[in-house]
Amino acid sequence: MDADAPTLRALLARRDLRLSLAGEDLEPSALDKAIRWVHSSDLADPTPFLSEGLVLLTTGTQFPNGDEASDIYRAYVHRLAARGVVGLGFGTEVVRAGIPPALVEACRDERMPLFEVPYRTPFIAVARANAEAIAAEAYARRSWALAAQRAIALAALRPDGLGATVAELAKQLDTWVGMFDAAGELSREHPAGAVDAETAAALQREVTGVLHRGARAGSSLHIGDTPFTLQTLGRGGHLRGVIAIAAGDLDQEGRVVVTAVIAMAGLALEQQQGLGRARSALRAGLVQSLLSGDPGLARRTSRELWGPLPSAPVVVAVTDAAAARVDGIAELLELWADERRGALFFGRGDDGLVLVVPADDPSSIHELVDRFDVRVGLSDPAGYDAFAAAVGQARVARDRGAAAVTAFAEVSRAGVLSALTDDARALARAELAPLYDHDSAQGTHLIDTLQVWLDADCSHEATAQSLGVHRHTVRTRLGLIERVLGRDLASFATRAELWAALRALDGAG
Repeated sequence: MDADAPTLRALLARRDLRLSLAGEDLEPSALDKAIRWVHSSDLADPTPFLSEGLVLLTTGTQFPNGDEASDIYRAYVHRLAARGVVGLGFGTEVVRAGIPPALVEACRDERMPLFEVPYRTPFIAVARANAEAIAAEAYARRSWALAAQRAIALAALRPDGLGATVAELAKQLDTWVGMFDAAGELSREHPAGAVDAETAAALQREVTGVLHRGARAGSSLHIGDTPFTLQTLGRGGHLRGVIAIAAGDLDQEGRVVVTAVIAMAGLALEQQQGLGRARSALRAGLVQSLLSGDPGLARRTSRELWGPLPSAPVVVAVTDAAAARVDGIAELLELWADERRGALFFGRGDDGLVLVVPADDPSSIHELVDRFDVRVGLSDPAGYDAFAAAVGQARVARDRGAAAVTAFAEVSRAGVLSALTDDARALARAELAPLYDHDSAQGTHLIDTLQVWLDADCSHEATAQSLGVHRHTVRTRLGLIERVLGRDLASFATRAELWAALRALDGAG
């Protein structure tokens, strides 16, 4: 504890005041509480006029003589302790020759620091000494804040301005400081590794929640026994990250220094956002290059900037369009692309982000889906010469899949007709409507007969057995179907169209 800090320990250490502590069985922390002011009163109950954090001085005129007054002393000290008084000074040789033993005992029971103020030391001198300590501490804190801001401003001019700023803030606050990006990933910290893995994981979950809410805010929390202060970076709805400080509530000067860091970090991140838009445009251009069937440009550019493209065969993934607007997703992919050089490439496509990963390691896709609420379609393994076809497969898988991640192989097993649109189903209903109407009006079974006949490869005998009727009945019904529809069932094209119409309506439920 600084000797100039306004505490009772510092006050007792002032030799010019000649103060002496009564009793030696106090907890050391009792002397290290901050003193907000020193007040004097001889009222029997001064607590209505006191505030928390005061040291009270008294000459004891309010106390009666005699041992029978011990209850009065206990009640008096109890009221002071309940009000938050941090120490009691007794002026001797004014009314009494020394400190009453009953007062010493009452203070010991309440663990209230009690000290003697000798006759030669006026109460005003004690109050002035504490006021000077308060002023000195305030001046020291203001000087520290100015020096800290200068040091942080110089750190921001270094090549890695953000990293240097975080390190300088941690040094000034003498604690751990971490910066999380818009994806909730810890991008910079100082000192490195000072937070254990379990605490770091819990802190990241808290940061991710703050980012998902999207509102500018400061918050305090405890993870285990460690207090943390979180401050968002960026404007509401477009947060660029979070600064986490392993400290509880900061004083005014500490908050001023942190505010300066947030302002500089926010400006740096906004500048980085401009660079990010340029990178995004370049990546989108490389995706178009791959789609055009000429991967040469993409290979050369990616090798220079981000490392080689993933080795073929690759799996291409396409996200839903909304994913391209999710805050933090591009930042996270940039981080992964840098960490997993040669194992991930991505860029913006026409209706979502396009990701390219090795066919034998699609883990990046599943990690992305686990972190963000996005839907992804995966292509079959392919080479870069079939990149456009792979993007088409991934888009079909994304649009037709029900799960968060859908592979093209899963939807392709459903066949071509499963991809028919609502327009195709509407045409199928119109095509078969005359048969449905005839069955409804006449009680015939033309739709059932046509469907069984087509499924039986147009065999009259197999259809009759399946329906439990004579083959001549089947032939008669088919003739009626031709007349109702005005179509020739001997034509393969007619059969194929009617079979497709029936399948389309089956798919529609």
